[in-house]
Amino acid sequence: MQIHPVILAGGSGTRLWPLSRESTPKQLLPLLSERTMLQQTAERARMMGDGAAPIVVCGSEHRFLVAEQLREIGVTPLAILLEPCGRNTAPAAAAAAMSLLAKDPEAVMLLMPADHAIADEAAFRRAVQRGLPCAAAGHMVTFGVVPASAHTGYGYIRQGAPLPDMPGCFAIDRFVEKPDAATAQALIATNEYCWNSGMFLFRAADYLAKLESARPAIARQCARAFRDAYRDLDFERLDEVPFQECPAESIDCAVMEGGRDGAVVPVEMGWSDVGSWPALFDLLAPDDDGNVLRGDVYVDDVRTSMVQADGRYVAVIGVEDLVVVETKDAVLVAHKDSAQDVRQVVDDLKKRARREHVDHTTVFRPWGHYERLDSGNRFQVKRIMVKPGGKLSLQMHHHRAEHWVVVAGTARVTRGDSVALLTENESTYIPIGTPHRLENVGKVPLHLIEVQSGSYLGEDDIVRLDDIYHRC
Repeated sequence: MQIHPVILAGGSGTRLWPLSRESTPKQLLPLLSERTMLQQTAERARMMGDGAAPIVVCGSEHRFLVAEQLREIGVTPLAILLEPCGRNTAPAAAAAAMSLLAKDPEAVMLLMPADHAIADEAAFRRAVQRGLPCAAAGHMVTFGVVPASAHTGYGYIRQGAPLPDMPGCFAIDRFVEKPDAATAQALIATNEYCWNSGMFLFRAADYLAKLESARPAIARQCARAFRDAYRDLDFERLDEVPFQECPAESIDCAVMEGGRDGAVVPVEMGWSDVGSWPALFDLLAPDDDGNVLRGDVYVDDVRTSMVQADGRYVAVIGVEDLVVVETKDAVLVAHKDSAQDVRQVVDDLKKRARREHVDHTTVFRPWGHYERLDSGNRFQVKRIMVKPGGKLSLQMHHHRAEHWVVVAGTARVTRGDSVALLTENESTYIPIGTPHRLENVGKVPLHLIEVQSGSYLGEDDIVRLDDIYHRC
């Protein structure tokens, strides 16, 4: 029986701000190695599914980064399903199940969030193999992590009686939502509870049948969204209206907690959902003073702290148990015991209509990326990189003019009715309201400096007239 990996790559990871942001959430970042969390999960999926191509479910705004990161590691997904908006895991799993059933009526799904860390992947593989007969028999299998501590950031599962003729599989007695510290300590003291990993194994048809019974509104709206899905380049877009109207709910709440067919496979595998800076700290190798140091960092008399510098020199002196994270436009300093509260910073940024929770100064696009270098009253300066073959949309602006200076490479510039080639040290000027386009027609990356000037410089002052990437 073939296992089909399904990677759930939605989510914003706000507790890892300022590194994780809406445009580049934690699953798209290289937190534990040179590979991003998504890439590590895709490589794990390749092993768990015996080479079967994964289905990836992600938000529309992340589609090009997801596709590019999979391409970098040689993974060709069976499908990339685009959610018009976040609706939690139950609808995402339903869309993936419908996609799989169209190809394999007996499909068994292995659902894995894209932002989890697993140190012992061999142990996870053995757990999946133990759970496979259970899933084939119609059970909804989840993987319970043997707890290493009384963690308050995880839900818990109480292990019930062993399932007959299914070694290593147990009935689920009850679920417990994220507890306080005293309750968590009491739970693990019984040796009857596991952490709820949020990873599942079940037949696609069984999941949809149970969803139809337990949450008919979710099943109905997802069926409509999948039925009216349409192809967009290499992606499958779920229809927006029915998916937006779908109730948001997790798999646990929708089908597991109220069902009688749930099963848990306990496993020790060095698992973490990397849900906070302290959680990430615990996964990295400390130095002799218990510190985790990354980037251009100087420390003196510092212990059991995490210091990460992304763009500048950071010096830390005479402290302990701190998290210090520097990016080019924001700095976080927090005691490790308070680092979970970083969500409050993100909430404040939203209330104040700021951008530091949305984008980094470097913003990735399907054609390459740009970096904001400077800005002020009526001006903004960007560094732009266009990949070979990359082509920006044909566009115009109502409120700004642009000056382009080529630093390296060859650019084809469309400006109104004229088309010209520009090379190193050559420049052009785009007046307000003039349709224009930038292309890299060379074989090396194109680098240029863009100076914008005008009364309004927001990214929403882009009127796209034509776009090969089908963006609005």
